[in-house]
Amino acid sequence: MAADYIVIPSVFDEISVPEKGILSRTVHSDGNIKIILFAFAPGQELAAHTAPMPATIQILQGDADVTLGAESRSVSAGCLIHMQPNLTHGIVARTPLLMLLTLVKAAKWDSAVQAA
Repeated sequence: MAADYIVIPSVFDEISVPEKGILSRTVHSDGNIKIILFAFAPGQELAAHTAPMPATIQILQGDADVTLGAESRSVSAGCLIHMQPNLTHGIVARTPLLMLLTLVKAAKWDSAVQAA
């Protein structure tokens, strides 16, 4: 039987920033949600793309430039970004960067929910 919860004592112990490139590690995935840790070397980029579900980005460490639709924002550790489905977004690490991405796979979006 699957556990009713997961505990990760420190996400900082789950991944390290590489000297070059980007690392990712899925720390949880089920039918409802997927949680992925990303570690970016400075200057690394995830090009603009979309996701068919709501997503949340949490910047855990470092600084980045984030594109959200037509806007660009500078973000730092502690920043939380929630995105609706199909929003074009991308990220460029300015410093060593740790980011937690949460994808809400089971979200049911109808006009009543979007209006709330």
